[in-house]
Amino acid sequence: MSTFIIAEAGVNHNGSIDIARQLIDVASESGADAVKFQTFKAENLVGINAKKAQYQEKNTDLKETQFEMIKKLELNTEAYESLISHCQSKNIMFLSSPFDIDSIKLLDNLGMEIFKIPSGEITNLPYLRYLGKLNKQIILSTGMSNIDEIKDAIEILLEEGTPKEKITLLHANTMYPTPMEDVNLNAMLTIGRTFDITYGYSDHTLGIEVDIAAVAMGAKCIEKHFTLDKSMKGPDHEASLEPDELKSMIKAIRNIELALGSYEKKPSNSEKANINIARKSIVAKTQISKGDVLNEENLAIKRPGHGISPMKWEEVLGMKATKNYIEDELI
Repeated sequence: MSTFIIAEAGVNHNGSIDIARQLIDVASESGADAVKFQTFKAENLVGINAKKAQYQEKNTDLKETQFEMIKKLELNTEAYESLISHCQSKNIMFLSSPFDIDSIKLLDNLGMEIFKIPSGEITNLPYLRYLGKLNKQIILSTGMSNIDEIKDAIEILLEEGTPKEKITLLHANTMYPTPMEDVNLNAMLTIGRTFDITYGYSDHTLGIEVDIAAVAMGAKCIEKHFTLDKSMKGPDHEASLEPDELKSMIKAIRNIELALGSYEKKPSNSEKANINIARKSIVAKTQISKGDVLNEENLAIKRPGHGISPMKWEEVLGMKATKNYIEDELI
């Protein structure tokens, strides 16, 4: 099964449908399986006086509240309908993370089959119950959470009717950008083993190397933020990949998938031609006459490898030559 790669546009459209369409184009051209946005009503998501995260303050207007920042990034139903249509024309899956129950309803009515739960909603009981009842494919990010909180969220989804086979857990860290020392990629394996469940990684580091490592470690889903230009104004642009970087990441992941191969150790098709060239055979070290006893003084081990294998060295020693040999001739 190939890695499901989500190109996370998030709110990097800055409230512009035109930019959102350009982001869809980039995700499609890069080879991503899906492009994901974020669906919310500011009034349902954040209190009027809530503070911004530190990384948000760095890249937005210091005078505006988190509510004001979020409000500017809302998209309405007509916008989503337009973006879904554009995704269909570009042969890429449309996804969006709902941040409240009204947004779940909106996306469900629009026919979305996979629901991505953002890390901040993993402790939102009513939200999880509502989504669990829909019996949809669910991708659950686990940033900021511990094993017990993940367990509780899974149990809620299961109790409401979503089978475990439909749930994928993503290891994540919600700092933008995530310091390398805080990635803790081994925790992704802990999540998979603890719950015997499909796992992946939602990445907020700078660069692409952690995503590639995650795939090599068994991640079946990768989510990564991208933007048209890191210098654009907005909360998430700086910690996102630019188009060329996104394309490089996806190409690298696909190469890693090919490189992982099977668990069987055997000569590959490409190296079979090298076997006789690189391996060695038993050869005449000196001129040998018919009837001579073969021994360590008149035998040697040299390339090529299409003669008698050196693994039969002990069997050959002591035998009599059945013909004359010149130096370096295969026995």
